[in-house]
Amino acid sequence: MNNKRKAEQGMAIGIILGTLIGVLMDNIGVWLALGVAFGAGLGKVLSQRNKEEDQQ
Repeated sequence: MNNKRKAEQGMAIGIILGTLIGVLMDNIGVWLALGVAFGAGLGKVLSQRNKEEDQQ
């Protein structure tokens, strides 16, 4: 799977989790933003891991 796809998956996971936690804690605005931030970080980690595996 290419790196762009991994970044997109990380972002989607972050948005889903942020929305879920936001609904449960009745503060969707904050948690959605945090979900996007964590998702971007997760996507970066996944794409970097994929790059390292491709180089070996």
